[in-house]
Amino acid sequence: MALIVQKYGGTSVGSVERIEAVAEKIAKFRDRGDDVVIVVSAMSGETNRLTAMALEMMEQPTPREMDVLLSTGEQVTIALLCMALEKRGYGARSFTGGQVRILTDEAHTKARIREIDSTRIMAQLDQQNIVVVAGFQGVNENGCITTLGRGGSDTTAVALAAALDADECQIYTDVKGVYTTDPRVVEDAHLLSSITFEEMLELASLGAKVLQIRSVEFAGKYKVPLRVLSTFEEGPGTLISLEEDTAMEDPSIAGIAFERDEAKLTVTGVPDVPGIAYNVIGPVSDAGIEVDVIVQNVAADGTNDITFTVKCAEGDRTKAILDSVSNSLEAREVILDKKICKVSLVGVGMRSHAGIASKMFKALAEENINIQIITTSEIKISVVIEEKYLELAVRALHSAFELGDPDAENSIN
Repeated sequence: MALIVQKYGGTSVGSVERIEAVAEKIAKFRDRGDDVVIVVSAMSGETNRLTAMALEMMEQPTPREMDVLLSTGEQVTIALLCMALEKRGYGARSFTGGQVRILTDEAHTKARIREIDSTRIMAQLDQQNIVVVAGFQGVNENGCITTLGRGGSDTTAVALAAALDADECQIYTDVKGVYTTDPRVVEDAHLLSSITFEEMLELASLGAKVLQIRSVEFAGKYKVPLRVLSTFEEGPGTLISLEEDTAMEDPSIAGIAFERDEAKLTVTGVPDVPGIAYNVIGPVSDAGIEVDVIVQNVAADGTNDITFTVKCAEGDRTKAILDSVSNSLEAREVILDKKICKVSLVGVGMRSHAGIASKMFKALAEENINIQIITTSEIKISVVIEEKYLELAVRALHSAFELGDPDAENSIN
């Protein structure tokens, strides 16, 4: 018998029929003797519907009241799922985040979990009940409802698994698991049987959408075995753990991530003096804009070109900030390019495998793809290229590193 925490996302519980199917899946685990704690999201589209109503009411709803409103979506799902389980003869109890005492900080709409009181959940499990908890939400020390931000239900599930010392946390979604890259871009993308927390965290931060970054961080910190599976198809999914899978044919690369939502800014001709990088980046950061890749080039005439990337939606605002300080920077020009993307190779095996970078650059060169920026870490190499070459680059790299699985069925549903 095991203690398993399962999370079902919005598409998994998107209708009464799908909630019924989830109840059937949960019943199989209970029938084999497992203790089961379920975390659910709001039904697909519900959060958008509630947000639209709030915006009809006022242009900028207060964060506190948005939390009260949006938390109701999960409350609907937990009740319906418990009804579906009870109809099948299983004891089931639903709880909001506040009822199981998921205590968060004060930051409405983007709260972080501080602690969880597992007493109530354990009491229900002792009574052989299935516990169904609303994801995405908690309460602060004043008893006010808070929400955890985008992907917060994943974080709820992992946090509960850590607090309960669960044997495994299973994230059910609309894909079979974690692939070597997006199967919609590369048809023979390979479903990974396992991947390390380090690799998954890099892939998530670099554009892979399978798991929310905070949930992976949480799982890695508390050593919670995390598995990604499909709600709609049977299969083992992908296990995310501390252990490196040495059975892979080429352990140097786990996967390829990409991000379309990038804009590049270049400030040309600034003086090559101490503090110039801060004078360029500082005003951007002060405006709350997150800077990603940064490159500085020194010219023969003693000037610098400083290039960095931001989210595409922040491109125009960032350029306006730089234009406003360009005179004080003595810059020749500020250039904005929104037609770029970032492609990244990720793998813990890079630590011990030489030649990864040269192989990557060769594969891109053979497709006449020009690299604009290169950045590296211990287990990743990222390049910025023209957006029109994104899919070609991903396919070329996937082939060059022999990541494909020609015998696999790669349906993403």
